[in-house]
Amino acid sequence: MAALEEEDTSGGQTLFRGLHSHSASRSQCGNGTVPREMCRTSGCSLTVRNQEDQRPTIASHELRADLPTWEESPAPTLEEVNAWAQSFDKLMVTPAGRNAFREFLRTEFSEENMLFWMACEELKKEANKNIIEEKARIIYEDYISILSPKEVSLDSRVREVINRNMVEPSQHIFDDAQLQIYTLMHRDSYPRFMNSTVYKDLLQSLSEKPIEA
Repeated sequence: MAALEEEDTSGGQTLFRGLHSHSASRSQCGNGTVPREMCRTSGCSLTVRNQEDQRPTIASHELRADLPTWEESPAPTLEEVNAWAQSFDKLMVTPAGRNAFREFLRTEFSEENMLFWMACEELKKEANKNIIEEKARIIYEDYISILSPKEVSLDSRVREVINRNMVEPSQHIFDDAQLQIYTLMHRDSYPRFMNSTVYKDLLQSLSEKPIEA
């Protein structure tokens, strides 16, 4: 699908606003192709290969559905919930812990941090090169692109490395970004989660349950 162009009157630069579709608009970059928006952010000025819009790709909506937004898990025990207070790692290692933490992040409008982290974990399990490329593009569009409403906060160095590697992405392309977001959640969101009603209500509800024989 063709991209929409908007003229930035302040800087005189043309912004390319790509619409999410089954085949992202792409530009020629080196020996491969990358999303046009990514080329803009990395500063390259390239000719668009319109024929790339027509090339067959794996259905993005199917792969996007494969990226987790919620995890099935048994209800946590009181022992597990108490362990979450011991370290962030113990919270993040269990699906129930991640679900509770994500529920809290939603109240702070930062759920995208957990969703990005989970998507990176899913990408690292993939071995098929074509699926890796398409999933990496989806993750880029959803969480790295400056045009996305779910963009996560990353420093410029990490973004530049991702932009270069998107020409031929591997399942570990977002490892540095994932670590940066993990650290952000640990230092910023985790302490507030431990003092939140989400955590305290869950802890209280489990504490009040009668002990089964």
